[in-house]
Amino acid sequence: MAIDNVSRSGLTLAGEPMSAPLQDVRALSRRMVGHFVANVAPCGTLPGEAIDGDVTTITRVCLQLAVGMLDGDDIPEKTEQLEHAAAGWAREGVPIDTILHAVHEGFKLGLDLVVGKATTTDFGDLVDGTKLVLEILDTMTTAISVAYVRELRSVVSEHHTAVHTLTSALLGGHSTSTMARECGIEIAESYSVLALSIPAHPDEHDPRLDAKVVARRKLRRVQARLATACQDRPLSLLSVDGGTVLIPRTALSHEQLAALVGELSEAARVPITVAVVDTAVERIPEAADQAHELLDMVQRLGCENGLYRFDDMALEYQLTRPGPGREYLGALLDPLDHHPELLETLRLHIGNNLNRQRTARVMHVHTNTVDYRLKKIGSLIGVDPTQPSGLWYLRSALVARTYRVL
Repeated sequence: MAIDNVSRSGLTLAGEPMSAPLQDVRALSRRMVGHFVANVAPCGTLPGEAIDGDVTTITRVCLQLAVGMLDGDDIPEKTEQLEHAAAGWAREGVPIDTILHAVHEGFKLGLDLVVGKATTTDFGDLVDGTKLVLEILDTMTTAISVAYVRELRSVVSEHHTAVHTLTSALLGGHSTSTMARECGIEIAESYSVLALSIPAHPDEHDPRLDAKVVARRKLRRVQARLATACQDRPLSLLSVDGGTVLIPRTALSHEQLAALVGELSEAARVPITVAVVDTAVERIPEAADQAHELLDMVQRLGCENGLYRFDDMALEYQLTRPGPGREYLGALLDPLDHHPELLETLRLHIGNNLNRQRTARVMHVHTNTVDYRLKKIGSLIGVDPTQPSGLWYLRSALVARTYRVL
């Protein structure tokens, strides 16, 4: 409960106004700042001009606000100064916990001075004064926190917009030097261009839940894990079902990139598929197109989720290019049109890297059934899928068929 102005103006301790020990604002602010530097760890790392300037000034403002409220006055301009300073701290990246810790340290020092001479006859004023001190603390911390968070949201929004614009420019092949400086991002000489496919989370299909909220939460988890793993260096354009990410080639090794895909899948709580193409910065648009074409091919083939590099899938990629060769290979599997279970078995078997046990498990059949179907495929099309040469030919035909114009 707030103490009214009449009660405030009459509060005394040891025969003096409660604000008396705080009246020498300049001397006390210097003493408090010295205490902050010595005891609030991050404050000791600030440059001298910040200590002598902003920190000292705001400490003085806090003391003036406290004195005013103890004397029954409301000083809105002091609160506005505090809010303005908090906004500046947010832009400078000063941690909010450091700021609030310093405020509470200052309050402990001030409270010791205020109640230091109190006697037993001051009990009533001491109780009311304690309530008022808590009100002062509430006023300060609320002003700081609200202004800090509001400005931080603005900064994050500005940075997000700038990074989004920069990423779009790189993907569009436009000049980015000015935007990069505005974002504070150094453009690398080469990038790993990632095309991501993020499937729907099972909860997105739950009629009891808001699918859009579930999808957005999934996306935020992916973005947070991506920023942490890449030390805030990735440039991304992502939606709830996937998108494009640019990572400097020197940022992650091949093994780390593969591990990152696993981490993103863990964060999304669904298996993510990623296709990656390495390229020089000036060829990012072409590489992005190539990465998404590769991702599309991997998905058409029903390959396992994970990371796919262009170098590892170059042959399959080439088979997807338009021409008479693709049409001929695609037609090779036409005899299986009336045997969908055989075509599905072949597709899954190849997608599972020829692992008969895994294919049987996915299809809920015995491995002998898989063997029988593979032999049946061979008899229908005249190519033996159990032989390396025949399997290579059928794999090529399956790749071509997924892009065949029917």
